[in-house]
Amino acid sequence: MPQSKLDQQTAYELIRRLVTEYGAKHWKKYAVAFFLMAIAAGGTALTAYLMGTIVNKAYVDRSFSAIVVIGIITIVIFTTRGIATYGQAVILSRIGNSIIAENQRKLFDRLMNQNLGFFAERHSSEFLHRLSTGANAATGVLNMLITAVGRDLLSLIGLVAVMVIQDPFMSLFAFVIAPPALWMVRKLVKRIRNVAKAHFTGGTRLFETLHETIQGIRIVKAFTLEDRLRKRYYDNVAIVEHESNKMARVSNRSSPLMETLAGVSIALGVIYGGYRTIEMSATPGEFFSFITAFLLAYEPAKRLARLNIELNAGLVGVRQLFDIIDAPSTEPVDDDKPNLRIDKAQVEFKEVGFGYREGQPVLRGLSFTADAGQMTALVGPSGGGKSTILNLILRLYEAQSGIIAIDGQNIADVSRHSLRRQIAYVGQDVFLFHGTIRDNIGFGRDDATEDEIVAAAKAANAHDFILSFPKGYDTQAGEQGLQLSGGQRQRIAVARALIKDAKLILLDEATAALDSESERAVQDAIAHLTQGRTTIVIAHRLHTVAHADRIYVIENGVVAESGRHEELLRKSGRYASFYRLQLQNEAPDQAVAVSA
Repeated sequence: MPQSKLDQQTAYELIRRLVTEYGAKHWKKYAVAFFLMAIAAGGTALTAYLMGTIVNKAYVDRSFSAIVVIGIITIVIFTTRGIATYGQAVILSRIGNSIIAENQRKLFDRLMNQNLGFFAERHSSEFLHRLSTGANAATGVLNMLITAVGRDLLSLIGLVAVMVIQDPFMSLFAFVIAPPALWMVRKLVKRIRNVAKAHFTGGTRLFETLHETIQGIRIVKAFTLEDRLRKRYYDNVAIVEHESNKMARVSNRSSPLMETLAGVSIALGVIYGGYRTIEMSATPGEFFSFITAFLLAYEPAKRLARLNIELNAGLVGVRQLFDIIDAPSTEPVDDDKPNLRIDKAQVEFKEVGFGYREGQPVLRGLSFTADAGQMTALVGPSGGGKSTILNLILRLYEAQSGIIAIDGQNIADVSRHSLRRQIAYVGQDVFLFHGTIRDNIGFGRDDATEDEIVAAAKAANAHDFILSFPKGYDTQAGEQGLQLSGGQRQRIAVARALIKDAKLILLDEATAALDSESERAVQDAIAHLTQGRTTIVIAHRLHTVAHADRIYVIENGVVAESGRHEELLRKSGRYASFYRLQLQNEAPDQAVAVSA
């Protein structure tokens, strides 16, 4: 993945951003959770302190009544601590769920404000991985911080206070572990960050392979790619497993040293405490209270020592999330611009230039006019810029020079939504959403009624085959419409465009991949769609646009020639050459069909 500016930000800067952008919104809930953590921490410290009293009352004073009272107090302490722990856990979970939902919305909104070029540079599975990992990482880091302060730090302060109260000198042994532990953590932080990033990258590649295999399962089966893709997937799994194991090794590398130091500290404390009790007649309660506090303090101290390691691992996911959220909008919201007002729907290109990559122009000062209420066809060799013209009309990309006008209005000066709401588009690769056939037709217009959906389906020659399904309009289209044939998907797409009732129709080789029978059905549906509307159609099969009012031959990003079908044939230019070539290619196919 490309190097992000966020990679250069320190952990402190990212944490500060998390706290100010997310934590500040929930500070009241965090305060309640912190208060409950303080109660739980106080209960832990009080338990350690009571151990000394219990030992003294039992073995020194031999007071059974005092033991009973202390036992009741212990029940109250543990019950209170349990309620407080439950309360803070629920509050933190609710805050975390809210932050995850907020990040999911932010990421989706950011993606909706990007043009096609942004998505062309990335794999779709990358966004899924960033969404799932990054959103949870932001919550995890914030919860880590609040629990580190509210639970671990307060517990440690309380327990250290008990240790100091019971024996100030012996409490010094507890700090033997601190300097070496901090040194070890500092050495591991950078290593952890690199390993965590490699782990995330490996996970993204794993998503990519799985996603591509599922999406391209037809090709996988047809070309017997199972073994090859299985190897690729297994290799990615092995990479993720390797990085996970490396993460486990690196993140736990400090444990042996810390455990050894803790053992040394406890041993010194036990020896010194035992000496004071046996040789200096100190009460055993102080010794037991101190050891209890010391043992209880070890876990929060260890978690605090590892906090920097775990924070840096979590911040890798936060960086991946912010990398998308902070990405500049390549298609910023422009609803403040005036709405496009379409009356006749005349489209005009004036010296339009555009290229997907710098130094490689696709359109080179292209000029043409699609007259209102007529069908304008764009033909020519692949790569000439035909589909780019439709992309620019829809403003999926922005023209880099020249003007594209509809009814005399520069489309760059109007809002995109008002432009796209008044254009119906049907492409060669029809995309149907997961849902019913009714839902997919209804996507053409939000307020479409049942009668309007059925009427659109009838006009698109789709009603009969829809009713042939057991569930009719409630039939599931399947992912990307795979439950339907190509011709059926195309007619659903035409119905979706019909119900939009737009004055401008864009057709991008809508019948190119269909057989003759399906093509005829879709052509009839398109005839209903384009009647009385301005239509711009791209076609490779020239016989499908022979009836067009004007045909433009687009070659090398400019108009090579234009006219009606008969005029262009008489010119014996590029169009006539394409037409004769297609007739020659179709003749053998027709001969084979006749002989069969």
